[in-house]
This record gives sequence, structure tokens and C-alpha cells, in this order.
Amino acid sequence: MVGDFRNAMIGRADKGIILTTGTFTNEAIKEANRDGAPQIELVDGEKLVDMFEKVELGLKPKIVYEVDLPYFKKFMED
Repeated sequence: MVGDFRNAMIGRADKGIILTTGTFTNEAIKEANRDGAPQIELVDGEKLVDMFEKVELGLKPKIVYEVDLPYFKKFMED
């Protein structure tokens, strides 16, 4: 798929980008980074979420606290 995309963009663009909410195979990553070929940036689901978080696109920051049960256990041993 990455190779087909690159072939389609030759003569039309200097760089391409492929987005997925999933992950890319090792073969796709190797093909996207192949030396001497037009550059293709791969953005997987994890990177896409990171990008949304960075600019807070459609997201609201939220602080989450986790209870430290071992800390409180010393008070319950009496």
C-alpha cells in the first residue's frame, strides 16, 4: 500500500502522509523510510492521539488521581 501510494504521488508531490487509527506493519514502515524515494510520513493511532492532545483538538484536559492503597494499609492494620 505504501509503495502504491508513493507511485501515485510521483511527479505530483514531494512528500506524502498516510493516517490510520490502527498500526503499520514493519514492511510499511520500511517502505515509507526507504532511502532515495519520496518521503512518506506514517501517522498511526497512537501518534494521532498524541497530536490531538498536543493542540487539545476536541479534547479537554483532565486530572486523574489514583488511590495509593499501600499508603492507607498501614492505618488499617490496628
